[in-house]
Amino acid sequence: MNKGINGKILEVNLSTGHIKTVALPESYYTQYFGGRGLGMRLLYDYLPGKGVDALGEDNPLLFVPGMLCGYPLPSASRSCMVTKSPMTSPVNPKHANGSTISYSNMGGFIGPEIKFAGYDAIVFTGVSEAPVYLLVEDDQVSLRPADKFWGMGTDAFDKAIIDELGDRRFETAYIGPGAENGVLFGSVINTAARAAGRGGTGTVMGSKKLKAIAVRGTKMPEIANIAAYNNLLEQIRLSFAADSESKTDWRYGGTANALQYSSDRGSQAVKNYSEGSFANISKINADAARKSVWKRDFACYACHLACKKSGFAKGAYGGVVHEGIEYETGTMLGANLLVDDLNALNKMIEIADDYGIDIISLGNVLGFLMECHEKALINLEFLDGIDLKWGDADSVIAMIHKIGKCEGIGKEASKGVKHLASLIGSDSSDFAIHVKGHELAAWNVQGYAKSNGKSYTLANRGACHMNGGEPGRQDQAALRDTIGICSFAASWYRDEMHPRHFIAAVTGTEMSEEQYNQTGERIYNLEKMLNLREGFGRADDVLPERFFKDGHTYGPHKDEVLKKTDFKEMMDSYYAERGWDVATTIPKDEKLNELDLDFVVL
Repeated sequence: MNKGINGKILEVNLSTGHIKTVALPESYYTQYFGGRGLGMRLLYDYLPGKGVDALGEDNPLLFVPGMLCGYPLPSASRSCMVTKSPMTSPVNPKHANGSTISYSNMGGFIGPEIKFAGYDAIVFTGVSEAPVYLLVEDDQVSLRPADKFWGMGTDAFDKAIIDELGDRRFETAYIGPGAENGVLFGSVINTAARAAGRGGTGTVMGSKKLKAIAVRGTKMPEIANIAAYNNLLEQIRLSFAADSESKTDWRYGGTANALQYSSDRGSQAVKNYSEGSFANISKINADAARKSVWKRDFACYACHLACKKSGFAKGAYGGVVHEGIEYETGTMLGANLLVDDLNALNKMIEIADDYGIDIISLGNVLGFLMECHEKALINLEFLDGIDLKWGDADSVIAMIHKIGKCEGIGKEASKGVKHLASLIGSDSSDFAIHVKGHELAAWNVQGYAKSNGKSYTLANRGACHMNGGEPGRQDQAALRDTIGICSFAASWYRDEMHPRHFIAAVTGTEMSEEQYNQTGERIYNLEKMLNLREGFGRADDVLPERFFKDGHTYGPHKDEVLKKTDFKEMMDSYYAERGWDVATTIPKDEKLNELDLDFVVL
């Protein structure tokens, strides 16, 4: 497999300033491809052992483009950031700093540019004494001082770094003051509108005093069989052209299309997940945004969908909207908090993005505090005088600033709902919506336990709606993150346009569908083994008590709750299907040998 890969990674030691290229064994590419898969294999190599402090110098941080990232393929521009999570912790800790693996997927343009510069990954180790950014121009790589940028919001920095470099052809990824200040759910931003938001990858970056990476490459990836590649490319372009409904829907509303859909079917996170439908969803849905805010649709590298939106909001919360509402942001800061003012919602998203903090976790924290306040478990003094209540956009904005700055109550809130519940007590943990310390996304569980509930419970990074509930779907999700294909376009890559055919055309290496699928299973099991090494077990695979006790009071799934006996049976069946021990969830030796993971030691 000597085509389609660069064969080397860039290793940057921030403690010493030493930078070098490292060649990887061919087996790393044949068995893990790129993106999330290659990132996990490298994470295993670079972690010195178990119980490493996620915010310490021994935790590596990896930028890993998907294997097909950089080729002009529709919606194949995604890359993964991989590290050890600063957010998660096991129920029964074996190590002071035990936490899960973390990966966060990001589109945009940074992944392709890393490939153009000649690298299959960038690995950061150590911690810099002062703020720096990494500058990459093909083989010319250096660390530059970033003191003057430290504390700068993501919007201002996005402009300032290009002014400093004097060349708009550089692609950048960076953190905001939230991650710098230690908000555990800090994100990494690319081109102002794309975020590697989940799992605190930005916080790890901030702990290393790494403000940004700026990359410009001039090398085009090689293709082993150009005739086969062009034939596949033409087929998939025609497939997209024929898929008029998908094309129209994504360009019209992006993921915000799901706001109305999810509310109607009772699967939305509303009022801290106590309800599944939002009565005022029509005020903040895609139709409302298209009518009054959005002016422009824009896309990631080589993508036809153009699902990102920008525009201009009016009124008291007016201003330029860099990234319009999406399903997750619109739900977590809108429906989940009962906020129905579209302009206010856009302002809340803008402020959170400027701090560089994950809006999914942020919305969970705010909803949890609102419910605690409503139930008189906390008072105004606890909230630093902010009268945080349902539907009050001004109090939400005030609290976002507190969290982004880690000031007062914001310092405690910046650690997530698991921490807040341990601080507040009084059974508040029942409605602290997280798995393993990682907050749930915007899809509710009541009525959808076999899909959403299992997806959240079994995700290796902690609660993840993109994980899938069944082994096959989980393996395919891992493969998408590994290859770099956006899940929104996955339906095009099937049958004669299956990703393995693109891999064969690019690399010259043929593989069967069984070999391809086994790669996804290998990645998922490696992640599981890394988590087991950190002290996670069956006791950690559990949903919040809310979903077993509190039914919705209205909507399609009124009064439904998940039964613990049913949940246990679902988990038992899953572990057995995976080839894991049902009691311990440890993969059996024959499974590890089958997947060539016998080298992984607990």
